Amino acid sequence: MQLLNMKKFLNWQKQFKVKTIMKNYVNKLYFFVLLALLSACKISKNVETPNAALPENFRNAATTADTNSVADLPLDSFFTDASLQRLLDSAIVKNYDMQVALKNIESAQLLFKQTKFAYLPSANLNIGVGSSRPSDNSLNGLSASSFLGTTHIEDFTANVGLSWEADIWGKIRNRNGRALAEYLQTIEAKNAIQTNLVATVSQGFYNLLMLDAQLAIAQKNLALNDSTIKIFGFQFTSGQVTSLAIQQAEAQRLTAAKLIPQLQQSIILQENALSILAGELPGRTQRDINLDQVSFPKTLSAGVPSAMLTRRPDIRRVELALDVANANVGIAKASMYPSLVITASGGINSFKASNWFSIPASLFGLASGGITQPLFQRNLLKTQYEVSKVERERTVIQFRQSVLYAVGEVSDALVKIEKLKEQEDIAATRVRTLEQAITNSNLLFQSGMANYLEVITAQSNVLQGELELVAIKRAQLSANVDLYRSLGGGWK
Repeated sequence: MQLLNMKKFLNWQKQFKVKTIMKNYVNKLYFFVLLALLSACKISKNVETPNAALPENFRNAATTADTNSVADLPLDSFFTDASLQRLLDSAIVKNYDMQVALKNIESAQLLFKQTKFAYLPSANLNIGVGSSRPSDNSLNGLSASSFLGTTHIEDFTANVGLSWEADIWGKIRNRNGRALAEYLQTIEAKNAIQTNLVATVSQGFYNLLMLDAQLAIAQKNLALNDSTIKIFGFQFTSGQVTSLAIQQAEAQRLTAAKLIPQLQQSIILQENALSILAGELPGRTQRDINLDQVSFPKTLSAGVPSAMLTRRPDIRRVELALDVANANVGIAKASMYPSLVITASGGINSFKASNWFSIPASLFGLASGGITQPLFQRNLLKTQYEVSKVERERTVIQFRQSVLYAVGEVSDALVKIEKLKEQEDIAATRVRTLEQAITNSNLLFQSGMANYLEVITAQSNVLQGELELVAIKRAQLSANVDLYRSLGGGWK
């Protein structure tokens, strides 16, 4: 009877152990399933890229079904002059702002590559040797004297410690997303620098061609004034004009002569500026063409406004800033919730150096897990969370503002191209009229039907008219470059 009761007790005990093991297993399984579900939860909803207010077509753009944009052209197709292409190639490679931007990309890339290790536990190797001399009257001193037969205690330890935080609320995921967005921002920043650099260099080059043309005009006008003074001299000798006519002609000649050193100074300053932009010491800028030989594609299509958003690096950078802001909101929100940290350590430990590496007697191990919930810092964390949301809202406003400015820049460039063409036609007609007036005034003066003031006035008007016409041509070229840049061209 007792044997039967003993068997029943053993069977019951065995079943109890099995049930206990199964219960513990199920509890652990529930825990990990819950952990996985929590890890998949998103405690912060991302704000999508807002819809910017875009017109169907740019203002002053020609109505066409062509959706292609001049910004899609590569540099060598838009800027066809070989001397300008060499200058742009040098600037893109040697310009120091570009080099700094490339280093920023390299730095951000290294930081981004490091994010793939964010989900791994941190591991530390610790090796320690210690020796303590407790008081003989203390518990440790009495124990050491009685059981170890020594007055000091040595401790030799070598262990590996692991620590892992479960990404329950997506804190690590958001940090990785922020690192990716910041890396992509450096690329867009480099593209934006290149776009502005290309526009600045090309406009400086066209300004140099304008100065060359204005210098040639001033020199031609100076030669014309010299011949006029000679004619007035003959007339003065014969008593047909007074000395006042010669003095007025000389004053007009000096006006043209004064322009020459001014323009030469401006040419050297512009060449120095272009050299510095190209990352070179100040020197002469080679140019193989003159202002009248510069040409652009006949059709400068602006395309559709929505396509501009994907081309302009500054807008793309603000879009990525919104990704960073979303990640910061998620990180700030996750910091307010409990964090689960699991730690483990294992190694060898001994009171004697001779037994330090005695395996397995010196082996030890420790594992623990804990949940940490911030208490007194909750107000601070909540404030940080609210600030991050405000920063995100500000980024949305900045995105809309950048789109608005971009649309305005394209419209400004289009109206400049249109109206400068009209101004060029009028200015060219005016110059042709003034050139004819010079011829007529000289003939009338020689025949005594016009006075010397009419001759001098005609020459002065031609000088100003030709200088103005050249300036308008240069403004036209700059407007074409502005359109190319504002549409997002220049970095491909």
